[in-house]
Amino acid sequence: MSVIPANEPTFRESVDLMYNRAVALMDLPPGLEEKIRVCNATYMVRFGVRLRGQIQTFTGYRSVHSEHMEPVKGGIRFASAVDQDEVEALAALMTYKCALVEAPFGGSKGGLCLDPRQYDQHELEQITRRFAYELAKRDLINPSQNVPAPDMGTGEREMAWIADQYARMNTTDINARACVTGKPLNAGGIAGRVEATGRGVQYALREFFRHEEDKAAAGLTGSLEGKRVIVQGLGNVGYHAAKFLQEEDGSIITGIIEHDGALFSSEGLDVEKVREWIVKHGGVTGFPSANHTADGGTVLEEDCDILIPAALEGVINLSNADRIKTKLIIEAANGPVTAGADEILRDKGVVIIPDMYANAGGVTVSYFEWVKNLSHIRFGRMQRRQEEARHQLVIDELERLDEAMGEAWTLNPKFKEKYLQGADELELVRSGLDDTMRIAYQSMREVWHSRDDVSDLRTAAYIVAIEKVAKSYQAKGL
Repeated sequence: MSVIPANEPTFRESVDLMYNRAVALMDLPPGLEEKIRVCNATYMVRFGVRLRGQIQTFTGYRSVHSEHMEPVKGGIRFASAVDQDEVEALAALMTYKCALVEAPFGGSKGGLCLDPRQYDQHELEQITRRFAYELAKRDLINPSQNVPAPDMGTGEREMAWIADQYARMNTTDINARACVTGKPLNAGGIAGRVEATGRGVQYALREFFRHEEDKAAAGLTGSLEGKRVIVQGLGNVGYHAAKFLQEEDGSIITGIIEHDGALFSSEGLDVEKVREWIVKHGGVTGFPSANHTADGGTVLEEDCDILIPAALEGVINLSNADRIKTKLIIEAANGPVTAGADEILRDKGVVIIPDMYANAGGVTVSYFEWVKNLSHIRFGRMQRRQEEARHQLVIDELERLDEAMGEAWTLNPKFKEKYLQGADELELVRSGLDDTMRIAYQSMREVWHSRDDVSDLRTAAYIVAIEKVAKSYQAKGL
């Protein structure tokens, strides 16, 4: 679903341009550059489903970009503008994204060409199950070969249908639940997966703000508290990113852009109330206590500290890049800044935290879910109470000292409560995601700051990712 103007490279061409920019600065063996760049295989399927008294034919895709590690990993999107080029570009991004955050997968992506809003739940289930059948019988859904996840237009519900369809086709596969991630908790999902991509955006920003040199490059100071943020797209990713930044970091959400226009308030918008309004009314139109403009694109150009494009590809392009006033862009969506716009923004001094890193929270927690499914036990089940028992020994000793010292020293009740609580699955998932986002950012910034020929985080991210993929292929003997 691209809004890239006709005079610019397509999304796939943009990915290739950015890849080429990075490999030009690397010393890869002959032929390996091309091997890493190209998409290994794309399967296109056309299938019929009987709906409303007639057979409707649907077109779907599953693209495998790189099998330097297996299984390959990547979401399935339901959108009316899905095509082969888009799916292949997204599969390539998945390869680089998984390498960057050290998730042991190759890159893949899938798409079904339909508007999910045009079908009721039962119809969508029929369509999804048939698509899953077509992919699974060719091992394009398989716990050890190809593991999908949610993407635009899909969520927990669709993943549960896919998992069940695979299990029906593979009744003796003990690891059947690991065939797809992003499932509901009661179908083998993991705590924290729904929020994962938005949470990852928050952790990425927190890590960026820990480094004075990086903040200075963007003309920013201090912490996330009080920073003015505009979010384009209040879907799952944009909503969670905005909510966490507002509630936990004290950022001010001044603008929210949706398909039917945008809301703007210099005093700040209540993200939760806006989300409730969108769920009830289908858009932001009519939301009280904020200025509404029908042309949402103009709010992208409002002055702010952080801009979070969290919906479509190519929303920042040659037609509007020179009017963008933010200091920092974090790409919560895939490909929201075109290659041409990227160059303009870099020349203006805007720092861009690239998509392959910024929205990697989803695949990171998907990795945790896959591991959970293969191990057949939830995180924390074995050690949580043992942790609490060991902590109780410390508390008992502190309380003994407390009694001995009288009023001179007293144990804080809140400390006791927090210290005694062993980590549950959600806490462990968040901890793992935070660690992943920190380490991946540090690997990018090291390249960014240590090399004179690397002027931006995107090029640094590609270099880090491509080096890891290259080493995997070389280890295989290529």
